[in-house]
Amino acid sequence: MDVSKGFMLVVVGAFTALSLAIVWPFLQYVLLAVLIAYLLTPIYRRLEPRFGETNAALVLMLGATGAVILPFAGLIAFVASDALRIAQRLGESEIDFGFLESRLALYTDQEVDLPAALGTAAENVSGVLVGSAPDLVGALTHALIGIGLAAFLLFFFLRDGRRLSAWLFEVTPLPLVVQRDLYSSLDDLMWAVLAGHVLVSAVQGTLAGLGLLATGVPNAAFWTVVMILLALLPVIGAFLVWGPAAAYLVLVDEPFAGAALFVYGAVVVSFSDNYLRPILVDRHVRLSPATIMVGVVGGLYLLGVMGLFFGPVIVGGLKVAIEIFDEYYVDR
Repeated sequence: MDVSKGFMLVVVGAFTALSLAIVWPFLQYVLLAVLIAYLLTPIYRRLEPRFGETNAALVLMLGATGAVILPFAGLIAFVASDALRIAQRLGESEIDFGFLESRLALYTDQEVDLPAALGTAAENVSGVLVGSAPDLVGALTHALIGIGLAAFLLFFFLRDGRRLSAWLFEVTPLPLVVQRDLYSSLDDLMWAVLAGHVLVSAVQGTLAGLGLLATGVPNAAFWTVVMILLALLPVIGAFLVWGPAAAYLVLVDEPFAGAALFVYGAVVVSFSDNYLRPILVDRHVRLSPATIMVGVVGGLYLLGVMGLFFGPVIVGGLKVAIEIFDEYYVDR
């Protein structure tokens, strides 16, 4: 490698690092724009011949902003504030957790401050949702700026998507056949994550949340979001919320509501996963439960709430890249 080529690679690396540092505070909104553009591109391609590039992109951008981005940001801010209120109430709670703390200490050989632990967990959930914003006002300001950025990027991703794809094909130093195979496999992987796991988990968590709301469980919106996150994890699922919620209702002298919630969760919530996931996943590609679990948990910590969508794709993308390398570059 000659000196000029090496120097140019250093320049590219430096600008890449600086650009990432600039984008990082609003990375979730950038990824949200990428995700919505990915979902709306098939619709855009149908509208483009009739309305033109700019008008079609503008219509879809305005529609997505009103139907997806604003409600999404509002839900995140609401649930984050709900989580903070839960944390504050637990910190000020006069409930005697002594029995539970003593049992936990017996099994873990450590002193446990249960209200503080639960409050910290709720604060962590709010931190994952709103990113680095320290309070609700900061979160709302951050969300408003992020919404504007996401809408702006969405318009250009839709309008210039073809040119961006052509540019990627041109500058990627791989043979055309390898690029097509790679991008096609990643496309299938993305649809499998969205349709086969995220959508099913959203349905499952929402159904469970409706059960909490109908039976009078407090903070139903917050727990619905938690159940959607848990539903992404194989085996564990939303039961970790609606199961204890049913027991809670029995303990507060509402046995009928508790029993109804348990039956509803066991029949409706659980079977929604069993029926929907095979139908949707089999249409695309199969993903290992380990890929989903690692991708969701790691994605949440690295990328925030958008890690739910992109975490499994990134981890699954490693498998796709290894398979393509093995197919095209390993001598038999």
